[in-house]
Amino acid sequence: MARDEQSKFSPSNADINEIPAKALIEAVNIRSISLVVLTSIASLFFISWAQAVLLPLTVAVLISYALDTLVSALDRLRIPRPLSAAIILVSLLSVIAAASIPLQREAMAILDKVPVAISDFQRNEARSPKQEEGLIDKAQAAAKKIEESAAQGQSDDHPAHQGITPVRVVDQPMDVEEYVLRNSPAALVMVSQFFSVLLLVYFILAVGPLYKRKIVKISGPSFGRMRKAARIMNDFHHQVRRFLFVMLLGALFVGVLTWLAFVALGVEQAMLWGVVAGVASAVPYLGPFLVFVGTGIAAFIQFGEVNTAIIVAGISLAITSIQGYLLTPWLTSQVSSLNPVVIFIGLLFWGWLWGPVGLIIATPILMIIKSLCDHVVNLRPVGELLGK
Repeated sequence: MARDEQSKFSPSNADINEIPAKALIEAVNIRSISLVVLTSIASLFFISWAQAVLLPLTVAVLISYALDTLVSALDRLRIPRPLSAAIILVSLLSVIAAASIPLQREAMAILDKVPVAISDFQRNEARSPKQEEGLIDKAQAAAKKIEESAAQGQSDDHPAHQGITPVRVVDQPMDVEEYVLRNSPAALVMVSQFFSVLLLVYFILAVGPLYKRKIVKISGPSFGRMRKAARIMNDFHHQVRRFLFVMLLGALFVGVLTWLAFVALGVEQAMLWGVVAGVASAVPYLGPFLVFVGTGIAAFIQFGEVNTAIIVAGISLAITSIQGYLLTPWLTSQVSSLNPVVIFIGLLFWGWLWGPVGLIIATPILMIIKSLCDHVVNLRPVGELLGK
């Protein structure tokens, strides 16, 4: 009888079979989605926490992909690969240093003109006839009168105590030396990361395809899996090289066009602004905005007119807009299969996570993820979501 009572409350195989299959699938899906969400959150915190290591490593890998073709060319000339990597890096740094000398002179010339331009502007403002007050000026004057009357009322209600000296707060001018010393730790971190990236690029170029062969080897033991891993690695390489080629074309377009436009407008240090605009175009959104502000200030310092400064800044913004909204998206769509919405979201995500450098490397990271998802069967839905 106890067995009958136990069987009454325990589910039988027939009862289990009567559970709808849809409910079981939903339970499995909810559990899988929860694991994916928790894994994504943990990965996000890990990427943010390990930024000091992951960011230089990622940048070094991307730069090594760009320079691998030059090192391989020297390698085919029977030059040892470590020596070839050293020759390419030293040559690249020498070219950058040689090009920075005249650009530094032009930048110093702009800084020398800043005090003179400010004095001229103040002198012109003093000579110009007083214009009729506008609505905003009248509102500010009225607000100032109200504040003065309120302060006078408070002083009448609370007379000043004898023997108490009134205190007046005086704003101190900005101390450039103190500002530099206060931000020196951040500068040291940037310098150390620069040298870390440089050493990592050298070692990656020096070892050559060593890690590629190791990844292909550990993906075995079947020949099909090894061939698939080799195909994925080659696809990574081609995707990154194509994106870097697109960036180079965009920087050349912005730099040359900005230089020619500023020469036509008579802007001084036109070559400097062409180089700055070309380099800044590699940072989406932030770079063009900084060039827009910088060129406007430089034009105002040189010409002393707001209208001319607006024209110069507007031309620089138009050039970078053509590159950012027309040329680069079209070229990127030709070399990759990412859709524009994913690229924009990726820029927001990596820019929030890693700052300006994240804006630069966001697109190649997305291209690598898309390529990986296309080759792995279980990740093909994600690749379809990232694609066009």
